Amino acid sequence: MSDTDLPASLIEIREDFLALEKQDKLLLLLEFANELPELPEKFAEHPDLLEQVVECQSPVFIFVEVDENRIVHLHATAPKEAPTTRGFASILAQGLTGLSVEQVLAVPDDFPNTIGLTEAVSPLRIRGMTALLGRTKRQVREKTAA
Repeated sequence: MSDTDLPASLIEIREDFLALEKQDKLLLLLEFANELPELPEKFAEHPDLLEQVVECQSPVFIFVEVDENRIVHLHATAPKEAPTTRGFASILAQGLTGLSVEQVLAVPDDFPNTIGLTEAVSPLRIRGMTALLGRTKRQVREKTAA
């Protein structure tokens, strides 16, 4: 995958992970988990608006908004007791929010496999992150289909 395939936000995240040893990758993932943005009040009060990503081992829920300028905003929630899942959700929320619809849809589906975490977490966890990305892209497509 070339850097031209990714927006700068995801290139930076990928480079940060690839520069680290296995144990430090897990620490960076934990940092991301601690940085997962809180849900806006409208979602916190209406969790039924969020979609569960059932492929994840821990309960994680997402909601995508696309504003009038076709800019994507990804909202996610995952329990603090599930730092890996929470970290993945945070990586995508931070990396995709603020991008255009076209940029989000152009993110390669295998992005989670390219950031160097396959040596630090189980394939099942990577599958969960891949599902998070897939569901995000599906919601973007659905919200822009009209």
